[in-house]
Amino acid sequence: MKTEQILITDLAQQDEDIARAAARIRAGELVVFPTETVYGLGADATNEAAVRSIYVAKGRPSDNPLIIHIATPEDAERYALTNKTYYKLAEKFMPGPLTVILPKRASVCATVTGGLDTVAVRCPSHPVARALIEKAGVGIAAPSANLSGRPSPTTAAHAKKDLNGRVSMILDGGEAEVGLESTIVALDGEVGTLLRPGAITYDALCCVCREVKVAPAVVERLAENERPLSPGMKYRHYAPRAPLTLLEGEENAVLAYLKSLCTDKSIGILCYDEEIPHLQGGARLFAIGSAHDLQTQAHRLFAVLREVDDHPEITAVYAHLPPREGLGLALYNRSIRAAAHTVKKI
Repeated sequence: MKTEQILITDLAQQDEDIARAAARIRAGELVVFPTETVYGLGADATNEAAVRSIYVAKGRPSDNPLIIHIATPEDAERYALTNKTYYKLAEKFMPGPLTVILPKRASVCATVTGGLDTVAVRCPSHPVARALIEKAGVGIAAPSANLSGRPSPTTAAHAKKDLNGRVSMILDGGEAEVGLESTIVALDGEVGTLLRPGAITYDALCCVCREVKVAPAVVERLAENERPLSPGMKYRHYAPRAPLTLLEGEENAVLAYLKSLCTDKSIGILCYDEEIPHLQGGARLFAIGSAHDLQTQAHRLFAVLREVDDHPEITAVYAHLPPREGLGLALYNRSIRAAAHTVKKI
């Protein structure tokens, strides 16, 4: 399959390009598109064969559910049984980086939901994503546009590297703003369960829901026989090819340990900006952002993990273990999965 790539710089002037992409969605083809979080690999959510092709293109396990991307919060009614709390969340956070899991309607195919009786819906804020969904006239089922297990793509170039020849079209809408996938919360009446942290934090959800629980799988391994309730819960995700180890300890102690690694040219280090002057040597350094700038760290994480893979000489990677508060919980969640829960206490 030949993959067509289109750079979208002016939606008003490129209406025809969006229309062609939407036509390909309706025809059952796969289209990569930008969102404010990461790039998505989209198919018509009402076309079971098209949705199955997502799993094939990614090499994704079939029990790993997908998210249906919708044009307006009200469009969730076509796929899910909504409630008052959903609309409170929608009023506060949609369009935006929030996915809500609700009981599914009978019309939703099991391929989208991984066989679950719930469905995940999200209304993205990226203008290209919104235009594509509106033109397609259907919900677009979309996981991240990468090969399964690889770091999620935050640029069209990342998606092309993984999926060129596997998809019909790639819409290039520039670098993703957030850099981590959407927050996922499952609703049971007024109670939410945080299944995947993201830019919409636990504290922000608590301002809307009567109660918010945190699923154990956010920070721990999911049991092998336990079914994932949302994308990103069960399987090894986001990982660079070289094994990643997270370092836990007091800042100065971790910095001293990183210094001890710097003579080894086969080591890659994800470090804070202010650490770079102290880490001179043979190790390859990858700046992740300032120690206290979690937003930049979130924006950079996946891109940096992909940069690591551009250096085949690297055989081991080390990084700080992020905090579990605020946006740090999202960074912790992605990092711990990328490292397959490998943590070294310093």
